[in-house]
Amino acid sequence: MDDTQRRGRRIMMTPAEVDAFLREQRTCRVATVSPDGGPHVGALWFAWDGTSFWLYSITRSRRWADLRKDPRISVVVDAGESYDELRGVELSGSAVPVGEAPRTGEPCPELEEVERLFPAKNFGIDEMPHDGRHAWLRLTPERIVSWDFRKI
Repeated sequence: MDDTQRRGRRIMMTPAEVDAFLREQRTCRVATVSPDGGPHVGALWFAWDGTSFWLYSITRSRRWADLRKDPRISVVVDAGESYDELRGVELSGSAVPVGEAPRTGEPCPELEEVERLFPAKNFGIDEMPHDGRHAWLRLTPERIVSWDFRKI
């Protein structure tokens, strides 16, 4: 095993650390694949339920259009100012729309948990506001990579 692989394992977060990190952070960067094959990256707020990563995206966005044609997605959540504080998680897989698009609040059992987590985390309120412009995307990651330079 080379030094790069050993260092990578040493700075990986444990599953419990990944879970705690994703529950406390608010902003992620979302990368999608445009029809011409180029990347598109944008920032969004998110919720993590311990299994899936949830994005509340505007349905008339380039992101939404990209994902309708190619559901592959990669998301990065990171934190830290100085080099020795850097930590983060990259999740990748396919995004799946859940619920009506755009979301108006019709009952959807699959969304009950995320619509409890998201407004509490991001707005400090108990009930999910619906504006008729956003809808839910669920990423159940096929791959998770993490790093925590505080472990170096």
